[in-house]
Amino acid sequence: MSSARIYQPAKDPTQSGTARAKAWVLEFDQTAPRETDPLMGWTGSSDMLQQVHLEFETREEAVAYATRAGLSYRVEEPQKPILRKGLSYSDNFKFNRTAPWTH
Repeated sequence: MSSARIYQPAKDPTQSGTARAKAWVLEFDQTAPRETDPLMGWTGSSDMLQQVHLEFETREEAVAYATRAGLSYRVEEPQKPILRKGLSYSDNFKFNRTAPWTH
């Protein structure tokens, strides 16, 4: 039987919003090794479950689906986001800087 990983993806670092970071994702673990094509050098696998990417609104829905489908699963809890102190561009030129100017 297949095993799966249930997690909540992190916010995309190139975007300011959290549009796709609230859903829970179920992805199947790799069961077959990846192979390199000798002619083109591409990597591929005969494992079709690696292409399956299911999204759920809550963790409970993802766990219920995995239980119903008879999958062994593991749930990875999301990490808390690091809150950054907001700085303005003009703070780089203050006279009372705590760190020396580096460039």
